[in-house]
Amino acid sequence: MANDSQSRAARRKQQSKSKKKNKSVFKKVILIIGIVFLASVIGIGGLFTFYIATAPDLDGALLSDPASSKIYDMDEELYADLGTEKRTKTSYTDLPETLIDAVLATEDVRFFEHSGIDLRRIGAAVLANVTDGFGSEGASTITQQVVKDSFLSTDKTIKRKVQEQWIAIQLDREYSKEEILEMYLNKIYYGSGAYGVATAAKTYFSKTDLSELTLAESAILAGLPQRPSAYDPTVNPDLTQERMETVLNLMVRHGKITEEEAEEAKAVNVEDVLNVSVEQETPYQAFIQKVADEVEEKTGSDIYTDGLEVYTTLDPVAQEEVELVLSNSDENPIDFIEEELQSGIVVTATNTGAIRAIGGGRNRENNNGWNYAYQGDGRQAGSAIKPILDYGPAIENLNWSTYQQINDDAPYEIGNEAGDTINNWNNKFQGWMSIRYALQWSLNIPAVKTLDEVGTSQAADFANGLGFNYDETNLGITEAIGGAESDVTPLVMAGAYSAFGNEGIYNEPYAVTKVVYDDGSSEDLKSEPVAAMSDSTAYMITDMLKSVVQSGTGTVANVSSIPMAGKTGTTDNDADIWFAGYSTNYTVSVWSGYPEGNTRPVQDTKISQKLFNHVMSTISAGVSTPDFEKPSSVVEVKVEKGSNPAKLASAYTPSSQIVTELFKKGHEPEATSEKFEQLDPVSSLSASYDEDANLIDVSWDYNGDEDVTFQVSTGSNSTTTDNNELEISNIERGTSYTIEVIAISKDDESNVSEARTVEVAVPAEEIEEEEPEEEVEEEPVEPDPEETEESEEPAEPEKPKENDDDQENPDSDKPKDEEETPETPKDPDNPVPTPPEEDETEE
Repeated sequence: MANDSQSRAARRKQQSKSKKKNKSVFKKVILIIGIVFLASVIGIGGLFTFYIATAPDLDGALLSDPASSKIYDMDEELYADLGTEKRTKTSYTDLPETLIDAVLATEDVRFFEHSGIDLRRIGAAVLANVTDGFGSEGASTITQQVVKDSFLSTDKTIKRKVQEQWIAIQLDREYSKEEILEMYLNKIYYGSGAYGVATAAKTYFSKTDLSELTLAESAILAGLPQRPSAYDPTVNPDLTQERMETVLNLMVRHGKITEEEAEEAKAVNVEDVLNVSVEQETPYQAFIQKVADEVEEKTGSDIYTDGLEVYTTLDPVAQEEVELVLSNSDENPIDFIEEELQSGIVVTATNTGAIRAIGGGRNRENNNGWNYAYQGDGRQAGSAIKPILDYGPAIENLNWSTYQQINDDAPYEIGNEAGDTINNWNNKFQGWMSIRYALQWSLNIPAVKTLDEVGTSQAADFANGLGFNYDETNLGITEAIGGAESDVTPLVMAGAYSAFGNEGIYNEPYAVTKVVYDDGSSEDLKSEPVAAMSDSTAYMITDMLKSVVQSGTGTVANVSSIPMAGKTGTTDNDADIWFAGYSTNYTVSVWSGYPEGNTRPVQDTKISQKLFNHVMSTISAGVSTPDFEKPSSVVEVKVEKGSNPAKLASAYTPSSQIVTELFKKGHEPEATSEKFEQLDPVSSLSASYDEDANLIDVSWDYNGDEDVTFQVSTGSNSTTTDNNELEISNIERGTSYTIEVIAISKDDESNVSEARTVEVAVPAEEIEEEEPEEEVEEEPVEPDPEETEESEEPAEPEKPKENDDDQENPDSDKPKDEEETPETPKDPDNPVPTPPEEDETEE
């Protein structure tokens, strides 16, 4: 028993010691936490004190107007000063109550109650930032927004938020709520270049008296400042409609209007209430739209309110030309036969991706509205997708050459139902052909078969490396010719095509090179180059696309004075008309069609080519444009046409059957074609002399299958004939003739047979010998006595007559008995024998 009592006492003592030890550890932990918390509070307090001490002072001038953003072109020349051009101020007393209620319900419902900051909203924002990350939700009041737009940057940092809240409290102390709300509504940006609510009412509804605004119009204006570019009713009326309904719901929630009033306003169609003013002061709005979106996306800043210096890639010459061809000006060289037809144009620098010009569309309200060059998902690409999704991936991954043979033999079956097929645009089939020819004439069957060979996975990877966003699981075979998943904007298309002209290096198109903030800091926004394909693939696609513009479907776009390449694209029913092309300097992408939902055919299916031709011609004038340089990874090979797989042309392949195509180095054909060999020589060659006609008759046989002509030569004279015989005239007697006959291919004059010869000895002309005349003795004549008497004196001897053939030549040194005697005549019965003909056996 005693032992048990001692044991229990020991255990109690041990437990007591353990409890004391645990209490000591707990106290230490609490102490450490307290110290850390106190240090944090002191540290944060000190940091916040520093932020507050370094905050800018209130400046009345900045409160009334926003700091303007200056926009510079590619040469750093100022071309827009945003925030200074388009502004109409209004006073608080001119603001209708409906508009005030709509703004407060949307932006700051406790505006008239708080002291510049809303502690309830701050608490909710802190919780959201802890759970979702800093900056996920803001708590800015209208007062804070005035401060931010007047003095501070848009950086989502603790420093900026602390300074913003501190200055907001100061602002709330020094100015009335009415004055602050007036500042806000005169300062904020409403889209379409409109600063302040009065300017916005005039811009969108052509109303200068704000009291005339309807509930629906007030809701539209109240909803715009959150995302002015996205909610711009001239750009995205559907999004504006949704935003208007959201504002009306907020007004109902906060008791500003009744449910019935809200429903009545919701029934209003946004597009029906728009009455857009045509006033426009800032130039190049289509380009500035892209600048604003790019700056906001990459930095979170707003070029219309944040007082930035924005350096852009704009080429004013290119921009003005793009705007000219999309205008209704009498100077426009393009004849738009359809008034409602729209076009979007993008011009980029091929080697950098810098956007030089943007044509947002035709007849755009206020030069704003929907920007067909880059906004939205775009339109179906049609055949313009073929280099990107079909032939590019095939050359890159399968090492195809530009000669690669594809069988264009029949419609391509894509379903189990009859008629569920892909056909060529011309409803014709031409059998085996090279991919160069298939791309040149934009044939569908070879394109579909190419994608089938490559596989959708590799094709999607290749296209996505050029700025597309394909999901290979949704990539069907119909995308080979620009199907439903191949929607693309001219901007994305320009970026993809420029990579082909830039040795396979892709640069995402960009409009802004640098942003300088009001504190002097700057940020570089240029895109980084990425190798999207090998230089061999890029060059081979480019070379094939040269064929498109030189002699294929894109000849209208061709600018003959510069080396260029490009591709046409047309969707079903001619609803979308594309042309994308490039030189080593510029890439230009053009889409033409009707607004969304209107799929009627475009009458002028060459309109995009015409736009391209004019823009490219103008911006290239006076600029040196070198040709595309063939890399060492590509070789030119003379291939025998029709060989499949490709074979080298032989020495006897007719020139008409030889094509020069491009192969990746190391993937050239090695076998030489044996289809064409040296022509067979003629056989049974014979020749005979026709003495009566003084002709030589020549004849021969030819057993070859080739289409040939024959060349017959006699010394330096030759003639050709398609026959197997020939008469040779103007024969010289007493001469031997060597006659040569060769066969020559009609397809290739360089392919000739070995010569065959025959000799003919033509006898000399025979001369008949004259028989001597018989001498007749004359009877002596009795002399006349009278004559005798008269001739008694000796007479002077008569001189011989000159040139008398019957007289001897006195000057001749030859004795008479040595004079030449006539040649012994030949025996006509024994003529000179003709040499035997050569043996005419065939080799």
